[in-house]
Amino acid sequence: MIGSAQEALLLAVAVSLPVVGAAAIIGLAVAVMQAATQVQDVTIAHLPRLVVVAVVLAIAGPWMGAQIAAFAARMFAGG
Repeated sequence: MIGSAQEALLLAVAVSLPVVGAAAIIGLAVAVMQAATQVQDVTIAHLPRLVVVAVVLAIAGPWMGAQIAAFAARMFAGG
């Protein structure tokens, strides 16, 4: 039981890491650009992150779904 919970938490971290990591890197890059150019527009801050997160989800989505489905199949099979 504890092993399954630990595996579920590690899976949640592994599945969310590509999206969160890409959003953090792009957010940092946009913040540096805004600080360098002194342009403080909210749209500029959010639009690149939205686009990058959508692209990462499109690329990594099948892998994420396969990992979650495999974990669910193991749990329902009693393993």
